Amino acid sequence: MEYRPLNITVVSAEDLKDVKVFSKMDVYTEVSIAGYPLSKKKTFVDKNSGTNPKWNHRMEFIVDEPYLTKPGLSLLFEIKAESTFSGHKDIGSVTVPIYELYQPDATEDKVVEYQVHTRSGKPKGTLKFSYRFGEKFTQQMEAKHIADEPTGGYGHQAPPPFGYQPPPPAAQPQKPKKGKKGGMGMGGLGLGLGAGLLGGLLVGEMVDDIGDAAAYADGYGDAMDDVGFGF
Repeated sequence: MEYRPLNITVVSAEDLKDVKVFSKMDVYTEVSIAGYPLSKKKTFVDKNSGTNPKWNHRMEFIVDEPYLTKPGLSLLFEIKAESTFSGHKDIGSVTVPIYELYQPDATEDKVVEYQVHTRSGKPKGTLKFSYRFGEKFTQQMEAKHIADEPTGGYGHQAPPPFGYQPPPPAAQPQKPKKGKKGGMGMGGLGLGLGAGLLGGLLVGEMVDDIGDAAAYADGYGDAMDDVGFGF
């Protein structure tokens, strides 16, 4: 199988949406090949950068050579701001088909700039990065004896790009064993488990309510921007 390295330098972003109210944003970017979550890499956090962060952060991906000229693979840039309570806030994203970038004979990095879109799809800000494809190389695939292959069951999936492992198979749920009826000890245990489950449900509902309120506020802010009432 033939592969080719793709070197990316995330340079900077400008005029991003400001998702913080009382302070400047601490911004970073996560980069991945869409469809391969284990390929995700991230820049460092540019502290107090606000809407114009700078990184000049270099990273490398290994891509299957046959897919470089097909529309199946895309680079996904997700720009985020650190948040004390939720971990991060989404600022916007950029998706670039890899076949549009493919230049196997280029000897220098090419600098490009793309429009950033917010979660609601509204264009806001730009992202600048440079890229260059490295030399092609071959990785031999290990042959597997036919006797080792499973008979029947599910069909085989196409292997992921070199360096990225496929996701683990989904675990089958285990049915709990039924206990004997009666006994104060088991009754007390049942009450304790019931109370714990009830408490967990209540906490989960509270978290969902907070998340829904935040999503509503974000969408409302975008709507106000669209009609000219942005703050």
